[in-house]
Amino acid sequence: MYRKNEGGCYILRLVKAGEGTVYQAPNHFNFWGIRKYGPPEGSAGIIVSISEFLPDGGADMSAAPDKERIYYVLRGTMTLKDENDNAYDLEEGDMIYIPPGEKRDITVTGTVACRVLVIVSPAYPK
Repeated sequence: MYRKNEGGCYILRLVKAGEGTVYQAPNHFNFWGIRKYGPPEGSAGIIVSISEFLPDGGADMSAAPDKERIYYVLRGTMTLKDENDNAYDLEEGDMIYIPPGEKRDITVTGTVACRVLVIVSPAYPK
């Protein structure tokens, strides 16, 4: 899973801008994503991807019960709502942490595509 050098030590893994796997996430619309890093070729559990939401794009209300998520907005604006209808407006440079099991939906709020760095990690026992 991890790359090791001849001495058995773990080594760094560079992922170039053009590398990654295109994917479609369930419950997302007007969207595409690129999975940049994660199991099985790299990390044991952390997944790093770039999500691109077109204007009027977003994601329906859903949760990831076994994962922690961080969204960092690289470009554009979006509103994230939780299951209690609390709204969080995010713009370039903003970040939001979503704990395991927290339901959320996403709506792009501007006329520019919203690009988000997404980091996902397995939930750890409390």
